[in-house]
Amino acid sequence: MGEIAKLELDGKVYEFPVIEGTENEKAIDISSLRSATGYITLDLGYKNTGATKSAITYLDGELGILKYRGYSIEDLASKATFIEVAYLLIYGNLPSQEELDNFTSSITKHTLVHEDMKQFFEAYPSKAHPMGVLASMVCSLSTFYPEALDPNRDSESVDITIHRLLAKLPTLAAWSYKNSIRHPFMYPKNEFDYCKNFMYMMFAMPTEDYKIDPVVTEAMNTLLILHADHEQNCSTSTVRMVGSAQTNLYASISAGISALWGPLHGGANQAVLEMLQKIHEDGGDVDKWILKAKDKNDSFRLMGFGHRVYKNFDPRATIIKKACDDVLQKLNINDPLLAIALKLEKVALEDEYFKARSLYPNVDFYSGIIYRALGIPTEMFTVMFAIGRLPGWIAQWKEMRENGDPIGRPRQIFTGETDRKYVEINKR
Repeated sequence: MGEIAKLELDGKVYEFPVIEGTENEKAIDISSLRSATGYITLDLGYKNTGATKSAITYLDGELGILKYRGYSIEDLASKATFIEVAYLLIYGNLPSQEELDNFTSSITKHTLVHEDMKQFFEAYPSKAHPMGVLASMVCSLSTFYPEALDPNRDSESVDITIHRLLAKLPTLAAWSYKNSIRHPFMYPKNEFDYCKNFMYMMFAMPTEDYKIDPVVTEAMNTLLILHADHEQNCSTSTVRMVGSAQTNLYASISAGISALWGPLHGGANQAVLEMLQKIHEDGGDVDKWILKAKDKNDSFRLMGFGHRVYKNFDPRATIIKKACDDVLQKLNINDPLLAIALKLEKVALEDEYFKARSLYPNVDFYSGIIYRALGIPTEMFTVMFAIGRLPGWIAQWKEMRENGDPIGRPRQIFTGETDRKYVEINKR
C-alpha cells in the first residue's frame, strides 16, 4: 500500500492516497473528499490544484527545467524544427523521416482558407485587434468543417482537423494583420517552410520579390518552439476545460486564444515594448527608471523580468537571448527602443539588487525585442504567441479526449445573500 494522507474533521480521520508522478512530484488525491466528508477545498486560482494527469510537458520552476515529452527544451531548441516539435507534442514521439514528410505534406496541403472567409475579414474595422479577429476566425472554421463537431469521430478524422488547424492558423494570423493595414492578402506558398511561409504572408507585397534572411526564420523557429507548451497555464487549462464538454477542436482553441489575449497571460511581451516606449518618451534615462523599479513606494514595475513559475531562471530565456543577439547583429537595426532594452538587460544581469531577487530577463523580454527587430507590430505579439502555443493546446485537447477526462465542474463557497423575499414594486 502506498503513502496515505490523513485529514481529521469533526473527530473523524479520513485517509486519501498520495500519488507520485514520473518526475517524483507528489499530490494528495482528494477525488472522494466531498462524498466522504461533505467538505470541498478552496484554492483560489487553482494554484495548488492538479486538475489532470498529463504526459506532455514537465517543468520545475525551482530548478529551471522545461521538458516536452521528456526532451529538454535546450535540446529541442538547438536541434529540432517547430514542425518536429509539434509532432512530438501531439503524437508523443519525435517523427521518423517518413512520418515527418507525411505530416509536413499534410499541413502544406491545408494552408489555404475558404475564400468566403475573406468576407469576414473585410467586415472587421481596420483597428480591430488581431487577437479578437483570430479567435473569431478560428471558431468560424468549425462552420466550414461541420464534421469536426462530432465528438466521437475516428482518429484519422481528428488528425485531419489537427493538420488543418496547424496549417491555417498562420494564414489567418497573417491575414488579420494584412487586413488591419488594408494591404492585399498574400496566399501561402507551398515551397516555403512553416516559418518562412508566415513571414511571407505577413510582409510580402504582390509587386515585389520577397526575400528573408535565414537568421530571421531560424529565430522565428526557436521562438515558436519555446512557446509550444507550458503545462497547465491559463490558456491551456481553458482549452481543456472547454474541450471537456466534448467541444470541437476549433472552438476549444478559440477559447484558448481568448484566454491568451489577457494582459496577465499572453500580453507580457507587448507590455515590455510599451514599457520601453514609455522610457523612450521620457528621455531614455535608463538609470532613472532602474531607481524607480527599486523604490518600493513607486508603482512602476519592470516588465519582462523574473517569472511567476521559474524562481531562479527561465531556461527559455537563456536560449532566446542568443537568438536575439544573432538577429540584432545580423540586421544591424538602429532602434532607440532596442538600445534601451539592451541597457536594461545589462543592468539586470549585473546589478546585485536584481540578481538577489531573481529579476532576470525572461522569455517575454527577449521575444518582444526580436519581434520588434523583425518589424512585427506590437499588437501582433500575442498572435505570435498563439501560433507557437497551438501544438501544445492541440496536444492537451487530444490527450484529454483520449483519456476520457470528465467534464470540468469546479465547486464554490457561496458567500451571497440568503432567504430574501420578493417585494413587488408599485406598477403603473
